[in-house]
Amino acid sequence: MKSRRKKQKGVRARDWSEAEKYDTAFTHDRAKHRKAQAGYVSIPSNVIPPEKVEPNGLVVSHSGHWAFVSIDGEEVLCVIDEGLGEGRVSVLAPGDEVQVEFVEGQPVVRGVAPRRTKLSRLAHEQARVQEQVIAANVDILVIVSSVVQPRFKPGLVDRYLATASVGGVEPVLALNKMDLVEEEPAAVAGFRELGLRVFDTSAVTGRGIEELRGALEGKLAVMSGQSGVGKTSLLNAMDPSLELATQEVSTLTEKGKHTTSAGRLYRLEGDIRVIDTPGIRQLGLWGISHEEIAFYFPEIAELAEGCRFRNCTHIHEPDCAVREGVEAGKISRLRYNSYRHIRESLE
Repeated sequence: MKSRRKKQKGVRARDWSEAEKYDTAFTHDRAKHRKAQAGYVSIPSNVIPPEKVEPNGLVVSHSGHWAFVSIDGEEVLCVIDEGLGEGRVSVLAPGDEVQVEFVEGQPVVRGVAPRRTKLSRLAHEQARVQEQVIAANVDILVIVSSVVQPRFKPGLVDRYLATASVGGVEPVLALNKMDLVEEEPAAVAGFRELGLRVFDTSAVTGRGIEELRGALEGKLAVMSGQSGVGKTSLLNAMDPSLELATQEVSTLTEKGKHTTSAGRLYRLEGDIRVIDTPGIRQLGLWGISHEEIAFYFPEIAELAEGCRFRNCTHIHEPDCAVREGVEAGKISRLRYNSYRHIRESLE
């Protein structure tokens, strides 16, 4: 069974409940949900090992036991083989290359190819797994941060840089809502000095949109950032035919609402593929220990070679070259404080 959509210029957002024949699969009504799952459990499991997967589809989005998969340019609603996930937690993420088989006309995701890169975070406490993969096989992570409403948070950018490094993804920074200020926050200069590509953007005036589009051409990118920074607005600015829903940020709390409820891959004009993700409040690091975090701050790792102790934490030990570097202005105090906060959160 296929969920078809009308061909049009660009790609339009698809609501999980758009097709009436499938809306019971995503309802919160338990009776309807059990009925929807009845067809799922009748399909025998036949998981294909990752090394033997022959991909014929790309995951666009997923929810529970179901996934939208792009096959030959058409989105198909597929059942996820129960052997690929634990309970209600799926192993899939937008960008995954998968093998889909048809069982009596029902498309079933049987296997997931090894990921070349990924963007992961520490899952919330109620989840059955520890690692939450946000996007797979991406080339670029667009860290979207606003200058105001909500204000720029350099510590969150530092967390994203570490996460991108662990997952093998190139990071860039989209500094959004530049129409509301006259200049960049002072902390941005430090990231430019580190070699991070920064794009000053405004979804309102169009500033920096073409430059950002140019950086994403021919790539699979993922946009991530806290709620309300304007990720969806930037997507609309890059391709107005998307017409994605957006919401205002509270001027009192500086917090945005989750307009995007699940990660989803969009195809934009100009050979651009972007995975939009839900806004986050916090970014828990996955795959990094507190002893290793210094290696993800290049300027700290460089000066650490001059520390008296090989296992120096750069917090309280004597003859610490890193702390001396902070006092001498060789390391940004903001970056150093960010390092300390992240290390403490990992201990």
